[in-house]
Amino acid sequence: MIKYDRFWVTMKERGITQYDLYEHYQITRSLLDRLRKNKNVEIYTIDRLCSILHCEIEDIVEHVPEPDERNEHTEKASEKNNPYSEDKKNSL
Repeated sequence: MIKYDRFWVTMKERGITQYDLYEHYQITRSLLDRLRKNKNVEIYTIDRLCSILHCEIEDIVEHVPEPDERNEHTEKASEKNNPYSEDKKNSL
């Protein structure tokens, strides 16, 4: 999941308000609503926000794995490291 919580923190640190974004940078309320709800935002828009806020992409966007993604990756890693996994048993 992509989260935009860092965007709001960066805005506050830079002293830029939502009003500033509407009035001076033509950022729409619907875009801010999508960011607030962690919905899809085009990379071009994220690039524009980085330029406005003079920040890096990591200051706006964060990837947080879904709980099932975490489990899937953990299981695959354990299988690779387990000398008794099914693949390795069959090769003996």
